[in-house]
Amino acid sequence: MVKESKYYDLLEVSPDASESELKKAYRKKALRLHPDKGGDPELFKEVTHAYEVLSDPQKRSTYDALGEAGLSESGGMGGMDPQDLFSQLFGGGGFFGGGPSRGAPRKTKDLVHRVHVTLEDLYKGKTSKLSLTRNVICSKCAGKGGKEGAVQQCSGCRGSGVRVTLRQMGPMIQQIQQACDQCSGTGEMINAKDRCKTCNGKKVVSEKKMLEVHIDKGMKGGQTINFRGESDQAPGVTPGDVVIVIEEKPHERFRRQDNDLVIDQEIDLLTALAGGQFAIKHLDDRALIVKISPGEVIKHADLKVIPGQGMPSYRHHEPGDLFVHFTVKFPDHIDPASIPMLESVLPPRPPLEKFPKATMLEEVELEEADTRQRARANNAGDAMDEDEGEPRVQCANQ
Repeated sequence: MVKESKYYDLLEVSPDASESELKKAYRKKALRLHPDKGGDPELFKEVTHAYEVLSDPQKRSTYDALGEAGLSESGGMGGMDPQDLFSQLFGGGGFFGGGPSRGAPRKTKDLVHRVHVTLEDLYKGKTSKLSLTRNVICSKCAGKGGKEGAVQQCSGCRGSGVRVTLRQMGPMIQQIQQACDQCSGTGEMINAKDRCKTCNGKKVVSEKKMLEVHIDKGMKGGQTINFRGESDQAPGVTPGDVVIVIEEKPHERFRRQDNDLVIDQEIDLLTALAGGQFAIKHLDDRALIVKISPGEVIKHADLKVIPGQGMPSYRHHEPGDLFVHFTVKFPDHIDPASIPMLESVLPPRPPLEKFPKATMLEEVELEEADTRQRARANNAGDAMDEDEGEPRVQCANQ
């Protein structure tokens, strides 16, 4: 038994999973959640941290016995950058062109922005501007943090940025790795008087950047637009990308199914029986006038199609189809004097069902069901659905 199963749940494995099963599960989830594919960056970090802990036998043993609290007490909550771990395991974190190979220069983290777009914009295409704030290398000190020679190697960690201490845990000795408190994990020290006055020794400054985002016709929710090298800059590190993730807003009239559109259209009973016209306001500056020919009967829940009036496909812009799902609105009342005219044009009524002579016939009246009666009727229907297929148990006679 393990104290906590959170990390195993994140990887969707059992607590007795082998090392190879852990790696396989991590790869599957990390590929789906990676920011380059529009995944959730925070969840990607959580899954990566879970794998980093469980793939280390010592950390896994501590986690199984004591949970996250035990890791925190033993100094095991730190960890490498999720992108670096992913790159080490699978030869790079990129999904466009294969990504960097092992040993390639590190990249700063990608900046992921979600852009909510209307169906009209995805039908017609749109260009919008996105303002973002990023870090760029300080031009005053050229990313050195101070004047020439001001930056010195931290004596506390010898430039590694981390300090390793040993702690006795019963019969075991725990090796703890923590960020150096003297240099805050940078591995460098700069005297206050020698720091660059522009960046205050941080080597980077904030800058506002305006990006022009082109939403092409036919794009779908979940697709990404990449701006190479437009993420944060840092000395000695390749800038990451700005990744724009398309989020498609729900539409009040149309439903999208790949490159097709579906609309629910209500028509009156006269139009359904005798023909007529109705209009559909499309996603651009057009309105489609749809004609129902006299003699063509539209039934309730009928589905018809208007070819070539769906969404344009991505890149080639080939149009899909527009499906019309009909509902027929019946009148609330008809003048009894008009009934003979209806009887003259509509099919005759089916004859009344015949019963055996011994059957007593009783005439009854229909009334409108009130709210409580409707609720009872609906609950009765649900109960019948639940009981359907269930075996009935009968008491045996003794």
